[in-house]
Amino acid sequence: MSISNKKKSLVLKIALFATGFSGIVAEYVLSTLASYFIGNAILQFTLIVSIMLFSMGLGSRISKTFNANIVFYFVIAELLLSLLVSFSAIASYIVYGYSNNSWIIIYVLSIAIGLLIGLEIPFATRINDSYEELRLNISNILEKDYYGSLLGGLFFAFIGLPYLGLTYTPFVLGLVNLIVSFWLFYTLKEHISKKLQRILWISYIGVFSIVLLGLCYAKPLVLFGEQAKYKDKIVFSEQTKYQKIVITKWSDWHSLYINGNQQLSTFDEYLYHEPMVHTALGITDSKKDILVLGGGDGCIARELLQYETINTITLVDLDSRMIDIGKSHPIFASINKNSLNNTKVTTINADAFTFLEKSTKTYDVILVDLPDPNNVDLNKLYTKEFYTICYNHLSDEGTFITQSGSPYYATKAFYCIDKTLKKSGFHTLPIHNQILTLGEWGWILAKKTPIHKEDLQAINLENLQLKWLNKEVLPGITSFGKPLIDTTGIKINTIFEPTLYIYYKQGNWDLY
Repeated sequence: MSISNKKKSLVLKIALFATGFSGIVAEYVLSTLASYFIGNAILQFTLIVSIMLFSMGLGSRISKTFNANIVFYFVIAELLLSLLVSFSAIASYIVYGYSNNSWIIIYVLSIAIGLLIGLEIPFATRINDSYEELRLNISNILEKDYYGSLLGGLFFAFIGLPYLGLTYTPFVLGLVNLIVSFWLFYTLKEHISKKLQRILWISYIGVFSIVLLGLCYAKPLVLFGEQAKYKDKIVFSEQTKYQKIVITKWSDWHSLYINGNQQLSTFDEYLYHEPMVHTALGITDSKKDILVLGGGDGCIARELLQYETINTITLVDLDSRMIDIGKSHPIFASINKNSLNNTKVTTINADAFTFLEKSTKTYDVILVDLPDPNNVDLNKLYTKEFYTICYNHLSDEGTFITQSGSPYYATKAFYCIDKTLKKSGFHTLPIHNQILTLGEWGWILAKKTPIHKEDLQAINLENLQLKWLNKEVLPGITSFGKPLIDTTGIKINTIFEPTLYIYYKQGNWDLY
């Protein structure tokens, strides 16, 4: 039975729609992976999208060298695109596990996928030339590709990343593209010689089998690649809408990683949380209403709940899954003593900056326990603008404290935070402690009134259940030697001039 030209044209447009759908999501998948593995999300998204668009242009240029068997080559391009899209995340994870040059595979995949998409659009236009006049042909082909891109973006944002994760999203895309391309092949097979048809039949059987096998073994393959990167056994791994959360185990201890960066170890987390919480609370007379920004693991809330005078603890974390882990994961519910389920604690899933902009409440203590400012997104939570908002939400006698990275591994970043807080109107006091699994780490204490080292020495630690902190070490955590580098020319950090994350990237992290 002969297939009408109208139906052939329709199937061709659906194939371009699927190409646009899978192509744009492949861009987002690779951009997200690059931001996780390499850091600096804005830079990686910019580079990946730019490289892929350039490669599409290059593919379009290469397409003019094909003079015959256009339908065959179009289908071959679809097959290759389905394979590359399907295995993009797995390939990236495996390379990431065994090499520090994971960016190479990500950029190579971006180029290859862009080239294939760039080939397909001219191929489809030339094939459709037999079914529609030029005026309709060009607009209809491009229209379907762009519509597919819109749907792909919505799919990635609202379904793919939050529900399927980076493990399964590429395979869904690959299968969609593969099924549509097979429909296209079956519809247009009369334009392909019998010999080439046989090659394509075998190719489809092979690609379908490979993609289905990859889908079945996707999770263990990704875990295999991830495990190679971590020295300890992975016991939990989940891709959330915002970040990659990994928990590893060694002996009786567990470590929490976000996007590959260690956040804490149950072996020594108290060396981090005790100085942060009890110095801030110790120099604050009235401590009724407390705000914690970050801290989804629940350890800060655990320390705060030792103070009977506290009425409310509001904990704001962007990632609801991190709070769920802090509340219900047996490891964290145990180490945080079920603190996030305490009636005094209210957990809110929101961006810290946006939350404070909308809030009208003031707090006696504000504790900022956020990941290091290693990208522009996190950088805004260490800016003059953000600290000014915090200043306005702090009571007149209240205390603010923020984790500030390492004064030795990232000296410029540490002193940039201190300088930025001062520019926001705060009086500051830097403190630090040696954390066995993280190295030398620091915080900046800040108040609206002058703050001195003697204030810490007067802190009363009686009636607190502490594993490490005592009166003897309080003078020591305020004592610093000379900065390892010249800090006189360090700039403050603002939203419009984000200098902090650059300082952070320039740190001596190789020593860590």
